[in-house]
Amino acid sequence: MQPRRVKALLVPRSRVLLAASVALCALNAPMAIRAQQLDQRPLEDAPVPPPAPETNAQGDRQVAFEADQISYNENGEILTATGNVVLRNGDRSVRSDTVTYNRSTGQIEASGRVRFVDESGNQLFTDRVELTDEFEAGAMEDLLIALRQGGRLAAASGSRGENGEIELTRAAYSACPVETAQGCPKDPTWRITADQVTYDPSSETVRFRGAYLEIFGARLLPLPRLSISTTGGAQSGFVIPNIEVTQNNGVEISQGYYWRPAPNQDLIATATVFTEAPPMLDGQWRHLTDAGAYQITAYLTASKRTPDPTDRIATERDVRGYLFTNGRFQLDPNWSLAHSVRLASDRTFLRRYDISYEDRLRSTVNVERIDDNSYFSAAGWYTQTLRPFADQDRIPIALPAIDYRRRFDAPIGGTLELQANTLALFRPDGRDVQRGIASAEWNLHRVTGWGQVLEFSALARGDLYHSSDNVATTNAFYAGEPGWQGRAFALGAIDISWPLVGAAFGGTQILTPRVQIVAAPPIRNLRVPNEDSRAFDLEDTNLFALNRFPGYDRIEDGTRITYGLDWQLFRPGWEVQATIGQSYRISGSTDLLIDGTGTFTDVSDIVGRTQIKLRNLVRFTHRYRLDKDSLAIRRNEVDATVGSRKTYFEVGYLRLNRDIIKLEDLADREELRAAARVGFANYWSVFGSGEFNLTDAQEDPNFTSNGFQPIRTRLGVAYRDECLELGLTWRRDYIETGDARRGNSFQVYFALRNLGFR
Repeated sequence: MQPRRVKALLVPRSRVLLAASVALCALNAPMAIRAQQLDQRPLEDAPVPPPAPETNAQGDRQVAFEADQISYNENGEILTATGNVVLRNGDRSVRSDTVTYNRSTGQIEASGRVRFVDESGNQLFTDRVELTDEFEAGAMEDLLIALRQGGRLAAASGSRGENGEIELTRAAYSACPVETAQGCPKDPTWRITADQVTYDPSSETVRFRGAYLEIFGARLLPLPRLSISTTGGAQSGFVIPNIEVTQNNGVEISQGYYWRPAPNQDLIATATVFTEAPPMLDGQWRHLTDAGAYQITAYLTASKRTPDPTDRIATERDVRGYLFTNGRFQLDPNWSLAHSVRLASDRTFLRRYDISYEDRLRSTVNVERIDDNSYFSAAGWYTQTLRPFADQDRIPIALPAIDYRRRFDAPIGGTLELQANTLALFRPDGRDVQRGIASAEWNLHRVTGWGQVLEFSALARGDLYHSSDNVATTNAFYAGEPGWQGRAFALGAIDISWPLVGAAFGGTQILTPRVQIVAAPPIRNLRVPNEDSRAFDLEDTNLFALNRFPGYDRIEDGTRITYGLDWQLFRPGWEVQATIGQSYRISGSTDLLIDGTGTFTDVSDIVGRTQIKLRNLVRFTHRYRLDKDSLAIRRNEVDATVGSRKTYFEVGYLRLNRDIIKLEDLADREELRAAARVGFANYWSVFGSGEFNLTDAQEDPNFTSNGFQPIRTRLGVAYRDECLELGLTWRRDYIETGDARRGNSFQVYFALRNLGFR
C-alpha cells in the first residue's frame, strides 16, 4: 500500500482526530501532535461519537482515531496511543487507556479498561484485547460481554476463530443484575456455567457446551444443547422442565423442546411422563403470516377413563387428547376471517390433566366485513358439553348465523339502522329452529339549552320462525308452537337525562337523574320457541334497554316508565360511581315474565351498582337487586381488590335469591371466591386462593350439600426478582368426575428471564 497523507485535526476538548487506512500503515511520517490533559471521566460515560465510514473511496477500511497523545518508538514501527483512546469503524468502537499498533506485524492491541462495542450494541469489557484486520476482537483474557438485551457473559479467556466465532473458556452467563438499587454488589440469583461457550456475532447467538443451571449458588440440573440469542429473540433448544405431583397421575415431569424454523414460526413440543399414567405428548405451533396469525395446540395420550359417570369402577383404555386452534386473518381492509376450534376426546380429559376446568367447549368460524357504515357476519357454532350427565345430542349446532347491519343518516335527523339476521339451529335429538329477522331502528340525540339530554328511539321488526320436534324441548315454557310462525311489532321510546355538575367533598360530582318511557303493542312471544332469551334477570346493565330480555326470541311488550339516578364523584386519587333505578309497568302482558326475575309485577325490584376506586389500592364493585316490597336482597354480587401488586386481597361473592324453581336457567346460586398474596423479604411471597359453593338444598333442591362445599383451594410460596421466578404450589380439588379424581396436587415451577420459559 502506498503511503498516503494523513490530516490531523484538533477536536473539541483538545482531542486529536486522525483518519487512517485499515492497518494505520500510512502513519509512517513524524507528526507534530498537540495534546492537552483531559478530565478522566469513566469510559462508560464518555460521549458516543457518530459512526465512522467503514471504507474510503478506494475500498480500504478506515478507522477514526482519538487519543490524548500519540508516540512512536525509535524506528517508527510501533505507534502507541494513550489516554482515553477511541477507535471507530462504522458502528463498532473500541475505548481503552492504551492502544499499540505494530507496523511490521500488523498487530493492534488495546489494554487498560477496554470496552469494545460491536454493530449490534453488545459490549465487551476486558483488560487486554487484540484486534484483527477486520476490526474485530481477537484474543482476550479475563473478559466480560454485556449483551444488548441485558445478559452478561464472563470468561477466563477467549479467542476468535477463523469463522469469526468467539470461543470462551470457563464461562458463566446470567441475565440478573449484579448490583442492588443502591449500587452495592450482589451475586446473581441464577447463572449458567459452562466449560466452553461459543459466541457467534453473525447469527447473534451464544451456544453452551457442558452447561449447568445454578440458582442461589447451588448447581441444580444440566442444560444440554443450550443456546440463547443476543438480540433477546427466541432460539431453538430445550426449555426448562416442569415438575408436578397430582392425585390423578402421580409424579409428572415435562420436558419441552422449542424449535424456531423462521422468525414468524415456532413450535414447542413437550413430552410428559407420569408415575401413575402412560406418557403424554403435546405441542403448540404458532405462525404469523402476512394476512394474520394462527396457532394449533394438541395433546395426545392413551390412558384409562371412566365412560359412565355413575360407575367409577368400570374403566376402559382409549386414545385421548385435545385439540385447540384459533386465528384471525385480515383479508383486506374490510374483510376478515376468524376461527376457534376446541375439541376433547372425552369429558374428563381436560380436568384429569389439569388443562382446563371448563364445562363446555365452543368452536366457531366467522367471516366479517366492517366499514364505516355497515357490518356483515356469517358464522357457525358448535358446542361440546363436558358436563357428566348432559346429553350431547340435545346441544344445538348453529349454522349459519348471519347478521347484516347498515347505518344511514335519517332524513328527519338522527341515524337509521337496518338489520337482517338469520339463524338455523340443528340438534341430532331435539328441536330444530330456523329464524329470520328484519328490523329498522331510528335514534335521535339532542341536548337542550338547559343541558337536558334527549334521546328518541323507534324500532320496527318482523320475525319469521320455523321449528320442528318442539315436544322434545326439556321445558315446555321454551317450546313454542311447531311449524311456521310469524310476528311483527313496533316500539318507541324517549329517554331524558339531566347531568348536573358541581363541586362536592373537595372534588367534582355529576348527579344525573334519568327517566325513560318505552311503549310497545302486545307481542306473540310464546308462539315462537325461546333459544336465546332464557337467562333473564333485571340488573343495572339492562334496566334502560329497549328490550330487557337478552337475545331476539323474547320482547317485553306494553308500556313502562323507568327512572333512576347516576352519581359520580371525582377527587385526586378517588373515583366513585353509583347507579340505582326501578321501573313501573303501565300496561302489558305478564305471560312471559317469571316471578323472581324482578319484573313480574307492575312495580319492579330496585337494581343498582356501586364502584369505588382509590388510586391503585382499592377497586370495589357491588351489584344488587332489592325486593320492591321487603327490600330483601335478591341479587348480591361483590368484586373487590385491596392492595398492591406485591400484597393484595381479592374477594368475589355472588348470591342469587330469586326463588325460581321451574326454570333451570334461573336457579338460585351462592358462591365465594377469594385470593390473597402477602409479600415479604423483598422478593418472597405467600399466596392462596379458594372457590366455594355456598348453595344449599333450600336454595336449590337439586343440591345436597350443607351450604359450604369447597371446589378448589390453592396455597403456595413464591420468589420473584428481576430475573427469576420460582415457587411451590399446593392445590386441592374437591370435585370428582370420572377419572378426574379429587385430591392434592403439588407443583414446583421456575422461570428465568432471557432463558427458556415454563
